Amino acid sequence: EQMKMKEGQIRRIMDEAVDGEYLFEGVKASPKEFAYRNKMEFSFGDEYKDGPLSLGLHKKGSTYDVLTASDCKLVHEDMNKILVCVLEYFKERKVSYYKKMQHVGYLRHLLLRRGDTTGEILVNLVTTTQEEHDLSELTEQLLQLPLEGKIVGILHILNDSLSDVVKSDETRVLYGQDFFYEELLGLRFKITPFSFFQTNSLGAEVLYQTAREFIGDALPSGTDADIAEHGKIVFDLYSGTGTIAQMLSPVAKKVIGVEIIEEAVEAAKENAQLNGLHNCEFIAGDVLKVIDSIEEKPDYIVLDPPRDGINPKALEKIIRYNVPQMVYISCKPTSLARDLEVLQARGYEVKKICCVDMFPSTFHVETVCLLSKKAQ
Repeated sequence: EQMKMKEGQIRRIMDEAVDGEYLFEGVKASPKEFAYRNKMEFSFGDEYKDGPLSLGLHKKGSTYDVLTASDCKLVHEDMNKILVCVLEYFKERKVSYYKKMQHVGYLRHLLLRRGDTTGEILVNLVTTTQEEHDLSELTEQLLQLPLEGKIVGILHILNDSLSDVVKSDETRVLYGQDFFYEELLGLRFKITPFSFFQTNSLGAEVLYQTAREFIGDALPSGTDADIAEHGKIVFDLYSGTGTIAQMLSPVAKKVIGVEIIEEAVEAAKENAQLNGLHNCEFIAGDVLKVIDSIEEKPDYIVLDPPRDGINPKALEKIIRYNVPQMVYISCKPTSLARDLEVLQARGYEVKKICCVDMFPSTFHVETVCLLSKKAQ
């Protein structure tokens, strides 16, 4: 029923946004309906004013009250066990949490990441520097938990910023390493605490397979020699940690990824090397500024922008490349609809659209759209 609702929602938006006929391929299901999230940010606080310490998620509509999320259905049971262990540890010791209005207190967030295919877990405790606590006993307790996966790193992240964001002024490794591995479609990815990675790993495989199918018709198949001779240059704009670029690399002559977050670009380069891919290039910078400096011209463009869609000036530059086909991956259908208006006015037509239910039990859905340049 959820998927039917999402399909209806997307169809209404797209039918209005798309000129003429297009093929709608429906909504593909997430392989997991529950426990699919590989990343969660939990906040420390209290459920009511001056109540006992809580660790979880903000009540809807409230920036203060935090409900303990010890039985969250969107994450693996391992994460719930870690959350309970951390909360009990600090409750027993009556450790303070950070109050955002007064800017006093110690505990801020618990950021958990878990590889769905590898079971590797990264535990990140985010605090201020206002107090000093020996965290060695907590580290021991976490390592003794009966988990299905395995904790590969426990990090203490220091953050004294006034705003309520999860970031690092300094990171201390309490145990293990500051990264974990995840695998998608036969490729291996090294992920750090703050690097962007799709939150539903198995759903991401469905999403990227869909994108690869959409692109497949336009890219040559055959031997490496065929691809080297007739291969296409593909631009992967808003490339994150380079997942899509690496998926396309075997069927392209060269893939150039552009991403504004430098840490993600470094991770993308490292991941390409890890996977033995030598025809991927990643550039750090704003798409709007960077594409002017790229000498190669693309034969094909993949777009996977943030929620707000593409900067109108950047979209103009992208259109000027005049590529025969583009694939646009969107996590916010209204942003896609707005950008489609511009693309269609400039000679592109929507061929087909397919959705992937990456976020079951929420109203979010990913949309993949294939665009073709109209024959002049």
